[in-house]
Amino acid sequence: MSSKSRKLLIAIPVLSFSWVYSVGQIFTNRIEAGVNVGAFIYQGDLTPEPLGAYATLKPQFGIYGAYLLSRSFSIRGNFSFGALKGDDSKYSSPAYRQQRNFRFTTPVTEFSGMIVWDILRKNGVEHRKGFAPYLFAGAGFTLLSIQRDWSRFNSEFFVNETVEARLAEDAAHRTPGILPVFPVGGGIKYFITPTIAIQAETNYRLMQSDYLDGFSKAANSSKKDNYYSHSIGIVFSLGYKNRYDCPPPKPL
Repeated sequence: MSSKSRKLLIAIPVLSFSWVYSVGQIFTNRIEAGVNVGAFIYQGDLTPEPLGAYATLKPQFGIYGAYLLSRSFSIRGNFSFGALKGDDSKYSSPAYRQQRNFRFTTPVTEFSGMIVWDILRKNGVEHRKGFAPYLFAGAGFTLLSIQRDWSRFNSEFFVNETVEARLAEDAAHRTPGILPVFPVGGGIKYFITPTIAIQAETNYRLMQSDYLDGFSKAANSSKKDNYYSHSIGIVFSLGYKNRYDCPPPKPL
C-alpha cells in the first residue's frame, strides 16, 4: 500500500469524526417550546394614540413550538388568545371623541406560523448562555366575535356633518369573524441554563381590514386597523443532549 493510500485511510475517519463532533456541537436539540403572558393592544380608529390603545389593553396568553433548522433559523407555530378593546370615551382630546363615544370589544383566538432569525446564531448550541436576540415574520389568521356599541353617540354634536349617515353604513356592514394576520416583530431570550430561557417579545400584526373595531365609514376609512402584543415567557429546549452526560461504565 502506498504512503498516499495510508494517509487517505487515516484522514477519512478523522474527518468523519470532526464532522460528527461539529454537528453535535451545533445541535444539542432540534425542538423548543414556549409559554408566554402579556397584553394585546388595539390600534385603530377608536384611539388617537399612534402607539395604540394602552388605555384599554387586554390580557394575552400564548404557547408555541419551534423546530430549529440551523444555528440561525427556525420555524415556529403559535397559538394565542385574549381580547381587544377600543373606547372613544377614554380620550378627552380631540373633544369630539367624548361625543362620538364609539366602542368595541372582541375575544381573539390566533393561529400563526413564522420564520425566526436568531441573530447571534445560538440555535441548539451546547452550553448556551446569556442573551439571544431574534427577529421574525409570518402569516396566520385570527378568530373574532366583534361587539360594537354606538348607543352613546351624540348625534346633535355632529348635526352639520355626515357621521350619522356613515354610521348607518357601518351598521349595515357585517363584522368579520375571521381575518388574516401577518405577524412581524422581535424579542430577546436570556438563557438561565442551556435548556431554559426567559423571553420578552413584541409581536405586531399587520392586517388588511378596517372593521376590526366594527367601524370604518363613520371613523377613518382610509386607515386599516391592527393590533400587537407585548409578552414575557419561558422557553424550554426539548430532547437536549449533553455530550458529557455519558452513562457510567458497566462493571465487568
